[in-house]
Amino acid sequence: MNRIFRTYPAALSRRRFLAACGPITGILAWPISVLGRAESLLQRKHEETLSPRDGAIRLFSGKDLTGLYAWLKHTKYEDPKKVFSVQDGLLRISGEVDGYLATEKAYRDYHLIAEYRWGEKTYGAKTVRNSGILLHAVGPDGNRSPWMASIECQVAQGCVGDFIVIRGKDANGELIPATITSDTIIGADGRTRWKKGGKPTVYSGRQFWWSLHEPGFKELIDTRGRNDVESPLGQWTRIECICNGNRIAVVVNGATVNECYDVFPSAGKILLESEGFEILFRKLELHPLNQP
Repeated sequence: MNRIFRTYPAALSRRRFLAACGPITGILAWPISVLGRAESLLQRKHEETLSPRDGAIRLFSGKDLTGLYAWLKHTKYEDPKKVFSVQDGLLRISGEVDGYLATEKAYRDYHLIAEYRWGEKTYGAKTVRNSGILLHAVGPDGNRSPWMASIECQVAQGCVGDFIVIRGKDANGELIPATITSDTIIGADGRTRWKKGGKPTVYSGRQFWWSLHEPGFKELIDTRGRNDVESPLGQWTRIECICNGNRIAVVVNGATVNECYDVFPSAGKILLESEGFEILFRKLELHPLNQP
């Protein structure tokens, strides 16, 4: 999702948000408070986030959408166009309508492994094929219309692994002050890129591009940057999001392309975007940390 978002004074917004959540006990308590206010299956305050401990959690079974639900811009929980479906053992997202497929449960501290390839349908678009994996999604469904407050791992040609912060609102209309920090450099094109040992930079509305994003890259459909590690069109790409406490690392086809820390929120649902392009997934799993 290649957009620029309005920025807010992060510290002030976070204080207001935490105050609205009521008493906080323990460093991990606030995500549960956020989720307890959501207008979804996480409404009960005692609902806890889950972590894979003894083995992999298969978010997609290969048979049906059990454990997942749809949210679409105009029809909300209804999916009359079958934007999300299972075909020949693959999870198909048509991209025809903006929205997402969400996990019913919330998760923290995991190693997400997804394998995807682009489908044929582009609906006449000329820009790069575009989707995203939204991590730590919290608040009511559609609270950043049509997304949720979350940390996006970008899935788009030339941009796989970029970070975008999506700030939405809670059930009371208060800002959910999502944020990240990354060590960065400024490229020749003025865009902020991750570089280990670079300048610590708090997100301020401009996406954090992956480390080797090509300066001057023309975001035209099916073009490739010189250093792209995404697989060629028609082949499967493996993307891993390693979420450990308040840190996230993104690995694409075995190459670490982005990292961030001071992540807020650090737990929540996992969403797959529908955003104008057909995309297929054959694997969507959560593994214990350090056990890929």
